[in-house]
Amino acid sequence: MDIPLILLSIGVLAVILSFFIGNKTRSMDDELEAVSISLHQEMSNLKKRVRLLEEELMVASPTSEPISPAPQKTIHAIIVNQIISLHKQGYTVPEIAKRASLSEKEVTDVLHSKGVRLS
Repeated sequence: MDIPLILLSIGVLAVILSFFIGNKTRSMDDELEAVSISLHQEMSNLKKRVRLLEEELMVASPTSEPISPAPQKTIHAIIVNQIISLHKQGYTVPEIAKRASLSEKEVTDVLHSKGVRLS
């Protein structure tokens, strides 16, 4: 009769202890969720700030100084050869610019750099 009583008391003690131990993991879960939410909010705020900065850089306000132009991109040798070939075939600068996906100024700069004179 002593063994069932001992087992019953151990079971009751285990149930009581499980409530206290369970609260620790539950509080850790709550803390982790709170940290996760705050990180998500901070990331969202940072993305908004970056978006605002990008918009400010893209559109210069009338009171601010103009943004310096980006350095001129280099044009691949294949495209340069295509531009010269199209010019020799009689295409105009706007037509060459459209076919090469470049601006007319870039096309004229390439032609001038290769010694081609435009009339």
